[in-house]
Amino acid sequence: MSLKAVLFDLDDTLLWDDRSVEEAFAATCAEAAKHVDVNPEELEASVRKEARSLYESFETFPFTKMIGINPFEGLWANFTEGEDENFRKLQKLAPGYRTESWTRGLAALGVEDRELGHKLGEFFAADRRTRPYVYEETFRVLDALKGNYKLLLLTNGSPDLQKEKLAGVPEIASYFDHIVISGDFGQGKPAVSIFKYAMGLLDIEAEEGIMIGDKLTTDILGSNSVGMRNIWINHHGLQAGDEIVPANEVKRLQEILPIITNG
Repeated sequence: MSLKAVLFDLDDTLLWDDRSVEEAFAATCAEAAKHVDVNPEELEASVRKEARSLYESFETFPFTKMIGINPFEGLWANFTEGEDENFRKLQKLAPGYRTESWTRGLAALGVEDRELGHKLGEFFAADRRTRPYVYEETFRVLDALKGNYKLLLLTNGSPDLQKEKLAGVPEIASYFDHIVISGDFGQGKPAVSIFKYAMGLLDIEAEEGIMIGDKLTTDILGSNSVGMRNIWINHHGLQAGDEIVPANEVKRLQEILPIITNG
């Protein structure tokens, strides 16, 4: 069957989320070093460790894992949308989670200062909001595909946060015929159900679509599960194992175009 639709992941596929998070951490840890004697790099490592540990201790963790919301998104998300009751629990947890993550990160380096932990938690959330980045070829690729294929954005995450990310780069949404957010749908990639839902919106069979994404365990595994072709954007030169095998592998977004046009 000929290719009719291209499905895109959002974070670290079209948006450069890793850079946004890294820069927000760097700015916040530099701010901390103005107030107390800490090494910014050591503080970042400490906060990342403490945030992940705390995040995994919450009763909401299985839900966030299924939907696809990572601990560092939790450090700036408000969780104001989404119908599942877990979003209301996350909404209540979020302010304390921000404060506690930074307070524990400081404490692990010998600094007991909850007030500073609170200030840093709010600083990080505000700073991250100022850093919406796209890859330099994002719009070039979308321009090349728009009008030739149906385009669908298939992203894991909290509805309010993913919409906020898209609002930060408002040109992106207009390229897509459909935008599917796991927190709205109720299950995240790699669930077969969300891929079948996307295929229904596009009115295609699996063989008529191709999934573009950076994560083997979500984008590639999920599309493989429904028999859809895919392209893995391997930004970091990782080794794919034998369990999840992408149909195609590239190093950066622009390299998907010849694969799609020849497909």
